[in-house]
Amino acid sequence: MNRINQLFQQNPQGLLSLYFCAGAPTLEGTADVIRTLEKNGISMIEIGVPFSDPMADGPVIQDAATKALRNGMTLRKLFEQLKDIRKDVQIPLILMGYLNPVIQFGFENFCQKCVEVGIDGMILPDLPFQDYMDDFKPIADKYDLRIIMLITPETSEERIRFIDENTDGFIYMVSSAAITGAQKEFNEAKQAYFNKVHDMHLKHPTMIGFGISNKQTLSSAQANANGAIIGSKFVQLLDGAKGNAQVAIDQLFAALNE
Repeated sequence: MNRINQLFQQNPQGLLSLYFCAGAPTLEGTADVIRTLEKNGISMIEIGVPFSDPMADGPVIQDAATKALRNGMTLRKLFEQLKDIRKDVQIPLILMGYLNPVIQFGFENFCQKCVEVGIDGMILPDLPFQDYMDDFKPIADKYDLRIIMLITPETSEERIRFIDENTDGFIYMVSSAAITGAQKEFNEAKQAYFNKVHDMHLKHPTMIGFGISNKQTLSSAQANANGAIIGSKFVQLLDGAKGNAQVAIDQLFAALNE
């Protein structure tokens, strides 16, 4: 069974997933960050593939991507860094990035390498849904990889149900139509969106991301979905800790308890 599906079967509530950008702040730190996060109880990890034009990302993740590219991070380098990761890491690993590097690599080649190193799925925010259905899903299914789709407060109920019917793994609920970045709290409009999706009783689990950085936003996300995804806050802390993942995760847990 795919590790993503297994995770939600075994631990359906209160999950915490973290995002970081491979190659930032240090080129060779990817595997160490992953191992450290698993040891500290993180449920699932999104490994960012740096791209020169990350349109959905705020300044913190954009800066991390720029540093990673300057450090020399590429998809090929990332796969090399991950080749032994499954010797001691059990939690689901997802690659998150943009279409351009994946298409240049070749999507089937990309999927083959994902399987070789133990990647369980991918998030491609700029992948059009029709292209996903026609060209990408058949190949991903062949390799038992999950392509995770995003929904936003602007996504129609009809569209959400269509995504629910035609994807697997989980649905990524973006808390805001804006770019990534920390928020102090989720306002009434976001709560209404969370409630709407919750009341739809989708067949797939949901994870809420974008803007989670403190106890209030974490609690709200975990109460309204199967779990929460934290990106910018952890990326910022990891950069401040000069790549020391243990220092960064300790600081994150402290912030989430405030």
